Amino acid sequence: MSVSEPGGEGGEGLSLPPLRDVIARHGLDAKRTLGQHFLLDANLIGRIVRQAGDLAGRHVVEVGPGPGGLTRGLVASDAASIMAVELDHRAIGAINELALSAGGRLTVIEGDALRRDLTQLVPAPRQIIANLPYNIGSPLLVGWLKQAALWERFTLMFQDEVAERICAAPGTGAYGRLSVIAQWVCSAEYRLRIPPAAFVPPPKIFSAVVVLTPRPEQPSAALFNAMERVTAAAFGQRRKMLRGALRGIGGEALLEAAGIEGVRRAETLDVAEFARLAALVLEAG
Repeated sequence: MSVSEPGGEGGEGLSLPPLRDVIARHGLDAKRTLGQHFLLDANLIGRIVRQAGDLAGRHVVEVGPGPGGLTRGLVASDAASIMAVELDHRAIGAINELALSAGGRLTVIEGDALRRDLTQLVPAPRQIIANLPYNIGSPLLVGWLKQAALWERFTLMFQDEVAERICAAPGTGAYGRLSVIAQWVCSAEYRLRIPPAAFVPPPKIFSAVVVLTPRPEQPSAALFNAMERVTAAAFGQRRKMLRGALRGIGGEALLEAAGIEGVRRAETLDVAEFARLAALVLEAG
């Protein structure tokens, strides 16, 4: 389904006002403290929504809809329902106006997504599709990865450098904790790079869309916590050899049990090697 309106902003066949008018009428000037940069281009929004695949029968959660640009694209899709979670009270009126035109498929919750269990908001099969606020994108993602078994897919926009970290390969400068944890529980694909000019106001950096699809087998909560401990220690002192960086959680003995040389550094280990270390840390208690 297409998303179009005179001026290149809007939603399919909904006779919606231009998003710039919505922003002005609701006093929705983007707030830097909330990490806000609004995406208004309908064609680009349509491309982002298509990255999530077939949404027929899916229940979608959007975090940080702002004036509702991406929300309009989701309403124009085949999604069974859309739940928008918004912290900024100024945006609630704008999204509620859109909800009136969405045939009961769009509902709005005012609140902090960092403090909500989003799996309780919509039934399965569920996805998250969002242009995430820059200042909380990474902590939001880690929280969702802990529940990856309950989600079908995450289609998320981040700062480009964060997107690169999520998808980075071992041995690269961007490879780190977020790379390991994300790729351990999901397949991670870097899909679209988006220039600053696509946003209002334009940020100083590029953004990117990443699609994360949870793997069939997911770690227990205890094993996930062990992985967090291992990666925090390993990358917390990434210039150190692992025998020194991991001293506090087993050091040489842990590495020997995992079949990993102590002179290696964190960025040289692949996800499977980190998984072995996490399993051993969990086993040791």
